[in-house]
Amino acid sequence: MAIFIKSLKEHGLLDSLQMTVGIVGSRKLSEQDDYGQQGWHYFGQNLTIYGFDADTEACEVANAEIAARSDVTWNEIHIPLALGRSCGEQTLYVTNEPMCSSLYPPNEQFMARFDGLKEMAGLDFEVEIETTTLDQFCESESIEEIDFLQIDVQGADLDVLHGAIHLLSRSVLGIQIEVEFAELYKGQPLFADIDTFLRKQNFSLFDLCRSYLRRVSAPITSAAHPGQILWGEGFYLRDLLSGNDGLLKFQSPQQLLKLACITDILDFTDYTVEILEHLMLQETPENKRLFATVIVESFSRLGVEYDRDFSDLPVIQRILSTFDDMQFPCQG
Repeated sequence: MAIFIKSLKEHGLLDSLQMTVGIVGSRKLSEQDDYGQQGWHYFGQNLTIYGFDADTEACEVANAEIAARSDVTWNEIHIPLALGRSCGEQTLYVTNEPMCSSLYPPNEQFMARFDGLKEMAGLDFEVEIETTTLDQFCESESIEEIDFLQIDVQGADLDVLHGAIHLLSRSVLGIQIEVEFAELYKGQPLFADIDTFLRKQNFSLFDLCRSYLRRVSAPITSAAHPGQILWGEGFYLRDLLSGNDGLLKFQSPQQLLKLACITDILDFTDYTVEILEHLMLQETPENKRLFATVIVESFSRLGVEYDRDFSDLPVIQRILSTFDDMQFPCQG
C-alpha cells in the first residue's frame, strides 16, 4: 500500500514529474495487472505506460478495456511486439495456457514431475515471429526514458534486459522481474544469471518473492519446505544513497523523487522514508518544509487508519526537532 504518494500529490511535488513505466509481458490476468492503479494513478496525465506482449489479441483487449473506462487519467498503450535480445526472427513456443508461452521451448520432462505444471506450460504449437529490442523501440519512438520496468516473459527475461542495455544505463530506477531457479524452459537463463547481470548494472536486490510446487509422485510437503522453489519475482532498485560512484548520474533531486514514488508504490516503506528525508535535508528551505510535511502527514494518516501512534518514530522526532512549529499529527 502506497503511503506517501497521495501527500506528495496534494502538495504539488508531482506536478512536474513525468513517470514512464514499461511492462514487458503485459497480458492482463487479474486486478493486480491494472497497472494504472496501485498508486501509479496519482501521476495522472504525467504517467505513461507502455505494455508489450507478443499476443496481438491480448493487446487489443487491453487497449479496448482502457478506452472504455472513465477513470483513466493516465496514458496507457499495449503494443503487440515480442521483445528480446536482438531484432530478427525467432520461434515462439505457444503453450497450453498462452500466458506461459516463451521464446524458449518448455522443458516438459521436468515439468511433468510437478503438480499441474505441464498441463499449463506444455507445448501446444510453434510459430515464427519477429522480435525487436526495447532499445530499438524507444529509439524509433523517440522515447528518452523509462523509469520502471516490469518483465515477465517466461524465461526470456534476461534477453529483454540485454536488449534494453542503453535504457538501463540512462534512466531505469527500478525493475520487477520474473526469475526461475530451475530450467522450466530449455536453455533459459536462471536467477543467478539475472542477478549477476543486474548487479553489474548497479542495481541492488531488495526482495525476492518465491513460488514453490510439489511433486506429482508424492503430493505432500512438510511444514518447513512447501515443495521445490521454481520461480519468483525479483525486485531490483537503485540504491542511490549507497555512495556508489556509478550511480552519480541518477542522483538529481528529480530522480530521487521518482525513486521515492516507485519504492512507495512497491511497498518498500523504509527506503522511501530514507529517500524523502534525504531530499528534505538537501532541498531549499521552502521544499524542506514540504518534504517534512509529507512525511509527518503520511504517518499521521497511517496512524489513524491502523489506530497506531507513529509519533515516536526517529524520523518524526528528527523532523519535529527541526521544525519547532510542526506538530504530530500535522495540522494546518
